[in-house]
Order: sequence, then C-alpha cells, then structure tokens
Amino acid sequence: VRGHTISYFNIRREPLSLVNLRKRNLESGEEELASRLDHYKAKATRHIFLIRHSQYHVDASLEKDRTLTPLGREQAELTGLRLASLGLKFNKIVHSSMTRAIETTDIISKHLPGVRKVSTDLLREGAPIEPDPPVSHWKPEAVQYYEDGARIEAAFRNYIHRADAKQQEDSYEIFICHANVIRYIVCRALQFPPEGWLRLSLNNGSITHLVVRPDGRVALRTLGDTGFMPPDKISRS
Repeated sequence: VRGHTISYFNIRREPLSLVNLRKRNLESGEEELASRLDHYKAKATRHIFLIRHSQYHVDASLEKDRTLTPLGREQAELTGLRLASLGLKFNKIVHSSMTRAIETTDIISKHLPGVRKVSTDLLREGAPIEPDPPVSHWKPEAVQYYEDGARIEAAFRNYIHRADAKQQEDSYEIFICHANVIRYIVCRALQFPPEGWLRLSLNNGSITHLVVRPDGRVALRTLGDTGFMPPDKISRS
C-alpha cells in the first residue's frame, strides 16, 4: 500500500482504464471508442478544503478527554466564519471521529447550515510514513507506521481523486482532521516524496485548499492558511 503510487493516482479515473477491455477490443472504429471514452471523462473540478482541528487539551490521558481549549473553540468559530464568507455551496463535511475533530466540526458547521456531516475513522490522526529526514523529538513505534500508514494512505485514495464522470458541477468539500493526515495527503496529491510530510507546518484551525481538475491535475491554492485569525489566536499545538 505504501510508496510512490503516482501511477495509481493518475490512472484511477483515467477514461481509458474505465472502458471495458473486452468491449474495447471489439470496437469497429475510433469514433465509437472516442464516444465511449467521453462518457467516462470527468467534467467537473473538485475543491477540497482540509481543515486542521483547533487547539485541544494535549495532556489528557484519554482521547475522549482531549477536548478543545477555550482558545480552540474561538479558533473554530473563526474558521467557520471564514469558510462561510467564501460564499461557496459546500457539498459536505467529512470529519475524523476523534474528539477534537468532532468538536471542531460541530462549531464550524453552525456557520454552514444545511451542509451534511459524515464521520470516518480513516481520517484519525496517526503516523503516516517514517519521515525523511528523521526528527529526534518524534519517534513512534515502528508498528504505528504499518497500522496508521495503511489507513491514512487509504484515506488519500478514497477521498483525493478527480470527479466522477456523472458529476456535472464543480464541488466544494470540507475535510476536518489532523496535521499529520493533511501533510501526508498534500505530499501525495502533489506527487512529492511523501517522506517529506513532516517538513510542512500547520496551525490549528488552518485551511488548506486543494483543487483536482477533470484531467487529474492537482493544484495547491493555500497551505495552512490562518490569515483570517488575529495573531493572538494562532497556535500549532
């Protein structure tokens, strides 16, 4: 599941790969094949907003007690206001099932009434891949990379791809999760070496905006934006 699976990312929804091979080999002419390919081509652009959860109580021993701090709740309000101010028709909010992400989602969603929420374990925090260069202050057990890494890679493959061919209009989706998950997804989406994920730094409540074009090309509009927060409200813990 690991490694530079760039070809997978590019080909997963490549029209030619979606045409039935047996039928394709029986085609009598290029025009019919072109027509079939057009049926599978993506036509819409996906806008993906990756939100890091707000500041939380890091010292709590149990995950359920790692709730947002008062500052964290303020940050979530600011992020919600910022998203609402964009004037976009958001399709859905997908969020991690961890406490700090759920609480961040609840606050942000108040500013986006009517947008449905979906919880998933795939976006839970973890150790995606051993960082290169290594760091001295963060050395999880090796087994974490195998367990968390496979899951976070699955999240990338499940959520970051070009639009379905049936999608007619551009979509705007929000994913509220965690720093390690977002950093890894950004590296994979941009086809950068994923081992460099720890070189990226994300503030609490920050907005990262990825754009996936119909041809599968990905652009990074913003990374970890918190310019909408007053300086005294910004944190990274």
